[in-house]
Parts: sequence; structure tokens; C-alpha cells
Amino acid sequence: MLSIKGLTKVYGRKTKAVDNLSIEIEDGEFVAFIGTSGSGKTTALRMLNRMIEPTDGVVTINGMETKKMDPVELRRKIGYVLQQVGLLPHMTIKENIVLVPKLLKWPQERKDEKAKELIKLVDLPESFLDRYPSELSGGQQQRIGVVRALAAEQDIILMDEPFGALDPITRDTLQDLVKELQKKLGKTFVFVTHDMDEAIKLADKICIMSHGKVVQYDTPDNILKNPANDFVRDFIGENRLIQDRPNMKTVEKAMIIPKTVNIDDSLDHAVSIMREYRIDTILITNKSQKLLGYLDIEDIKEGVRKKAELIDIMQRDIYRVNINSKLQDSVRTILKRNVRNVPVVEDDNKLVGLITRASLVDIVYDSIWGDDEEVQTSDPSKDIGVDI
Repeated sequence: MLSIKGLTKVYGRKTKAVDNLSIEIEDGEFVAFIGTSGSGKTTALRMLNRMIEPTDGVVTINGMETKKMDPVELRRKIGYVLQQVGLLPHMTIKENIVLVPKLLKWPQERKDEKAKELIKLVDLPESFLDRYPSELSGGQQQRIGVVRALAAEQDIILMDEPFGALDPITRDTLQDLVKELQKKLGKTFVFVTHDMDEAIKLADKICIMSHGKVVQYDTPDNILKNPANDFVRDFIGENRLIQDRPNMKTVEKAMIIPKTVNIDDSLDHAVSIMREYRIDTILITNKSQKLLGYLDIEDIKEGVRKKAELIDIMQRDIYRVNINSKLQDSVRTILKRNVRNVPVVEDDNKLVGLITRASLVDIVYDSIWGDDEEVQTSDPSKDIGVDI
């Protein structure tokens, strides 16, 4: 457990950047600090690993006071992701990933295995380990920056607005990655953001700050339903739809069953399914129903011309959401990415459904006008393609 009691930072004689912050963070929780500029959220985060020394208050990790620990050793025990990626340009990707394990004097074999393990977690090939940061895209560098914080197997990871400078789609993808890694690895994440949508999407609990003080600390659902005061109500905004529908919190309630083909099926079979259901895109799975990719009309044309197999022509880069994802996040994603449909998967990437624009229409209308009747989705037989 990470316990914060009376944490205070005073600059000069009077300016309190953080004023008597007291919260408890359980092991494995994802907590977001959020507030306007100057609210004290980043100062609070940096006092947790003593990058900024507190003026007063006590921070304990599993009962041990951080002020009694050597600050360098403390920082090696806590992962940290900066606002900028911060990859060292003269080091390879592998050297960047295992920077802290090297300082901890891990044996070379263990460092090599950890680097291979982590680069797989972010869906990048092992060959990238020998490249330099300048050879990777901005989004790829950001992924490396995230997993580098996990390399030394620390239980607590601090993240200071790591996605602030990214384009919306890259940011959205990395948010999903961070949440997936946090759940999979069971780490405690403390995340600073100024974006309420980001906090709602990622956090188990949100700490809203203003002028150095905690205004409200609670789960996203409780904050949305019961804002503590007008400041919180204004900060949330009035435009977050479907937030008060207890039966529509996750995508499971709104998804439909998509049509698919197996990776071992023939191209002719895929064409016949697409023709029968009049769809321009179809999802591809294996025998275990794991989502592998998709085909569209252009892929079909190319496959017919080359007499290719599905595995040779399918597109593998497909955006998906987890079945436990919040429904409002999927609405924003569909609008942001301008797609008609998003596949829904379980934790093992097993395809279980599809969220479509059409299946969301009644839900959004119901949120606006407060109709209590059961939400009806569109006919699944007529809305099963994936327009990426």
C-alpha cells in the first residue's frame, strides 16, 4: 500500500503548491491526479519518489517511510515515465529498456530476457532492440518509454502526463496499452493528467486537485454521479453522456455478434460470406476465436489477383477494445477515429463481439431523453463488417 498523509510543499514563505494531501492507494490500483494548471498534481507526484522533497507530511510504501530511505535507491524502486519520452539517443532500444536493471547489476542474461519480454508486450519485433531511438516513430518511442518503467519489476509506476504531446489516435492507443499492462502485471500506477476523459478511462480512483488541495478523491463512477461541488461539476463538464446508466457501463451491453472467417478458410469462402451479408470488411480469427486481423474489398481484389491465402493478405493492425472497457470510451474512440465499428475482445484477445455506430445510436438517444425502455441494437446480420 502507498499511504500519503499530510503531504505539503511550501515554496518561499507562503506559497503552498501542495496543501495537506492525504490519500490511501491500494496495491494494484490505478490512481489519476487531475486538476487545472498550478493545482499541485505534478508536485504531488514528484514528492512520492522525492524528486521534490516534501516540506511536511509522510509517504509510506508498505509501512516504510520514504524519507528514511536513500533517495537514489527509492527512485530505483519506483518506475517513472516523463512527459517527454526521455530515451537516450546514443543507446540502443535494449540498452534504454534495461537501464535501471543495469544500475541494479542484473546479470546480462536476465537483462536480455527482460528486454525481449517487454518489447513483445508492446507488439514490436525483437529486431527493434538493436535499433536506436531515432529509427523509431514517435509512438513507438513512447511505447518503449512506458515499458522501460516496468523493466526493473518495480511495484509502483509514476507517470507524468506521458501522452500530452501526442496526436489523438496515438494517445488513444497508448492509453489502452497502459491500462492493459497495468491490469496484466498488477502494478500500482499513479498518473498525472489534465484530461478528464483520460482519467475516467484509465483510473480506478481519481484525485481532483485545486490550489494544492484535494477537492474529491473517489471512483470515476462516484465522481460522475456525485460531484463534490461546483468546481468538480464544471471540471467534469456536461457533455459526458451515458455516464449515469448503471446497466450500460461496459461495451458488453451494447455489442453485437460479428461474422468472421477462420484463418484456414479459403479466399473464396471469405468472399461468399461478405457477399451473403453485403459487408465490405470481415474479421479473421483462428480456431480458438482469437482475433488476427481483417480483410476489406481491396485486400480481396489483391488476393484474387495473386491467388493468395488469407494469412498472406489480411491486415493485422486493427484497433480493438476489451470487453470490460467503459462504453463512453468506445463512443469517443469511434468518433475520434471516424470508424463505423470496433471489435470487442477478452483478455486473451478472443473475439467476443463488435461495437458499431448503429448499435450506439439508441443508447445515445436514450441518454439524452431519459427513456427507460430496454435499449435495442441494430440487426446484427446487417451490421457486421469492420470499416477500419
